[in-house]
Amino acid sequence: MRKKSLFETNRHLRDSEKYRTSLITNVSSSTAIETGEAIQTIAGRMIASTANTTRISRLKQKQSSR
Repeated sequence: MRKKSLFETNRHLRDSEKYRTSLITNVSSSTAIETGEAIQTIAGRMIASTANTTRISRLKQKQSSR
């Protein structure tokens, strides 16, 4: 029997848009504290660099579960 992934079992991760927004907010604010850089600058870079990566990883996840 296959175990369910964290995305399938955690209700906070089911809404992918809300999860992604929360993750970017969390990581960018933590990084801003460490680097002294503006949160908006860090978040902007994260959004630009992760747009394609997120889609690719979700596709791989869907394909592997088949």
